[in-house]
Amino acid sequence: MAPTLSGPRLPARSGKAKQLVVFLHGYGASGDDLIDIGRQWQGLLPDAAFVAPHAPEPCGMGGGGRQWFALTFRDADERWRGVTQARPTLDAFLNAELAKQNLTDADLCLVGFSQGTMMALHTGLRRNIAPAAIVGYSGQLVGPEHLSEAKARNSKGAPPPVLLVHGDMDEVLTVDNLFLSADALGKADIPCEWHLSLGIGHGIDQGGLVHGGLFIAQRFGVKVQLKAR
Repeated sequence: MAPTLSGPRLPARSGKAKQLVVFLHGYGASGDDLIDIGRQWQGLLPDAAFVAPHAPEPCGMGGGGRQWFALTFRDADERWRGVTQARPTLDAFLNAELAKQNLTDADLCLVGFSQGTMMALHTGLRRNIAPAAIVGYSGQLVGPEHLSEAKARNSKGAPPPVLLVHGDMDEVLTVDNLFLSADALGKADIPCEWHLSLGIGHGIDQGGLVHGGLFIAQRFGVKVQLKAR
């Protein structure tokens, strides 16, 4: 039986959720590390509920954090095995959350960081119905050779649009991962945009947050008025 996930939540500012944004944290972290992004995006997405589940396993490196799957950094296949084994647990959580809000995958956006990006891409591209968008920060597409498995399509038969954001000084997952992932998605006819954060390491800067929030708002059909400086 798959474990049941839980984590911090933010209700829709408008009082009635019309969209759901799910944050997937990185290795050794927890949902508490990402839920504040929801607070920053509430102005852009007043009808969105936000949830940041804690990954199902204690982090193998200790420290009290969580992991979606174990990393030894010695096995070339461990990331593919990891995302594959963790996907059913995440799928079950997404199904339950959408049902709770009386929403569908068309109202869903997945936002990942690092290992969470690996999960967002792997799971989101394989949903029965495509989510509205997938946003990945400082991560990578695991198993690009398996993209033929990607089946998620929206009501118009299109795959979910993807935005990848990466720091050019990332010391954990180098910026090459951004370009390799975007190239693989493009070759598989999965629409992918990317944003490079200059001078940023393994983290998210304000420019990346703004870019991600606007990308999601556009995919949800939310009209955003940018203030002139």
